[in-house]
Amino acid sequence: MKEVNALGEILRTIDWSPLYLSLKTGIVATVLTFFLGIGAARQIMKLNNTAKAIADGILTLPLVLPPTVAGFFLLLIFSLRRPFGRYLLDNFDIKLVQTWPGCVMAAFVIAFPLMYRNARAAFEQVDVTMIQAGRTLGLSERKIFWKIVVPIAAPGLASGTVLSFARAIGEYGATTMLAGNILGKTRTVSVAIATEVTGGNWDTAGFWVLVIVLLSFFIVAAMNVISGKNRKNGSGWV
Repeated sequence: MKEVNALGEILRTIDWSPLYLSLKTGIVATVLTFFLGIGAARQIMKLNNTAKAIADGILTLPLVLPPTVAGFFLLLIFSLRRPFGRYLLDNFDIKLVQTWPGCVMAAFVIAFPLMYRNARAAFEQVDVTMIQAGRTLGLSERKIFWKIVVPIAAPGLASGTVLSFARAIGEYGATTMLAGNILGKTRTVSVAIATEVTGGNWDTAGFWVLVIVLLSFFIVAAMNVISGKNRKNGSGWV
């Protein structure tokens, strides 16, 4: 009963903005990673092996770097004390440091490699004869890509999209480095958990942990559904 009362009190008093900001950030960042990840994978596959290896390493680097390191580089680039950050503000009124767009940028950089890697792997598994058939029919390379390659690679692209969204809503290190921790503005669920623990508010932190665990569970379930729909009939153990 005590736990129920505590949960009820949390639900009555909690500020829901971290959840709203996390979902909004995740959706926008995922849309960006989807199109840019597909575009990058398509272009990388056209390069020779040496250029492909170098470009692939650069694009995949945020996946293996600690998020705080990625956040440091973002802060180095977009800080108003740096030429590029000042240029964006003076000419386009764009500010990423301690703003919600900074949350999106941080989530995008961290989630992008997942979409890129999944897209590239999916494209590499497309049967070349299907592409050659499209060329024989006189289709342009653009039409071949969007009407033949993308539909065939759809399961891999869907998995990459789901993984990118999961990574984006859970991003913490780069977000705190670039966007900070401003309630109602840049405090996402992951940032809120760390903040509440630091403040000794374990019940509220636990509530946000429960929220992110449930979100993660539904994301994993969605991936399983996507994989199940595209699994060949008769495969696996019976």
